[in-house]
Amino acid sequence: MDNDRIEGKWTEIKGRIRESYGDLTDDEVEQAKGDREQLEGLFQQRLGKTKDEARKAVDDLLEKV
Repeated sequence: MDNDRIEGKWTEIKGRIRESYGDLTDDEVEQAKGDREQLEGLFQQRLGKTKDEARKAVDDLLEKV
C-alpha cells in the first residue's frame, strides 16, 4: 500500500495499531501521520523490532485494512 492510500485510510489504520500494539501511545502513532517509513521506524524503536520485522508488521497491519 502506498503512502497516499495509507494517508487516506489513516483513521482506520490508527485503530488497528491501537488494537494490536497497545504499547504505543496515541501521540506516537499520530506522529507517523500515515507515513509508512515513520511507522516502520516507530515499530523498530518502541517495539524493538528489526527493520525486516517492522516492515512485515506494517505489511500485516495494512493487509487487514
